[in-house]
Amino acid sequence: MKKYTLAIHGGAGAIPPTVPEDQKILYFEALEKILKYGNKLLKKGETALNTVELVVNKFEDCPLFNCGKGSVFTFDGGHSMDASIMDGKNRQCGAVTGITRIQHPVSLAKDVMSNSKYVFLNGKGAEEFAKELGYKFKNKKYFDTVKRYEQWRLVQGSDKTSLDHNAEFAAAPKGTVGAVALDIYGDLAAATSTGGMTNKKWDRIGDSPVIGAGTFADNSTCAVSCTGEGEEFIKNVIAFDIHALMMYKGLSLKDASEYVTHKVLKKGIGGLIAVDKEGNFSLPYNTLGMYRGVATSKGIFEVKIWE
Repeated sequence: MKKYTLAIHGGAGAIPPTVPEDQKILYFEALEKILKYGNKLLKKGETALNTVELVVNKFEDCPLFNCGKGSVFTFDGGHSMDASIMDGKNRQCGAVTGITRIQHPVSLAKDVMSNSKYVFLNGKGAEEFAKELGYKFKNKKYFDTVKRYEQWRLVQGSDKTSLDHNAEFAAAPKGTVGAVALDIYGDLAAATSTGGMTNKKWDRIGDSPVIGAGTFADNSTCAVSCTGEGEEFIKNVIAFDIHALMMYKGLSLKDASEYVTHKVLKKGIGGLIAVDKEGNFSLPYNTLGMYRGVATSKGIFEVKIWE
């Protein structure tokens, strides 16, 4: 059997082990279901690029995570979603930001990559592009959830913005999501999708749709998807930095990913998932916890929140 590896994440942050047991069960079950789905895709020969897209679609349909259906509320009571995807085989990539009515933003990002001459589309333009491709638009209320509304209500009318996995929201749904994969053909791919920050203003954009910051893939080294305080990932070009340390300094995936997580990023900022061209994986974070999972052709299958 040719080797493959899949890693997923659903957000990193101040996730205390004291989260109610029923909440823990919900997240573990969701992660296991999504990981099992992706594992089957790779096992039957699906490409890494299609796998990361389809896996992230599953996250986008799950209200437990901060993307798609579960996206947080913006300052004005709406939703603004971002996503990106990258093919390690040829560095082709696509990204969208400010999405308000598309069920699967990551699929639109993939279409930007495959069906346009551009890399990055924003807001109304991105949705006009989607309309030309025949996308069905959701009513904006589709993205509303009770718990996300309660999160927003706590800070409504203030200037406070927060990642939804900060301590005060510990019992609420969580996380920016992502997937990275190595397929049986030796190709790598990465994808990331998010609803951003609760109560964000002025069309704020984080790292998730920024190639090199929140998402990166190159067959010569690795595929990376990040989660956490996006501004810090953008400033430090974290996803690309891991590739650079491997390419130019000869570091292993483990050493490169742990270095940027614990030495470049400030403590409490976030985490990432990464897979290299040999199928090795690394899932470091510098917060209290990170929703994550990994499956490989060697039989490894596990999901975790804490160590």
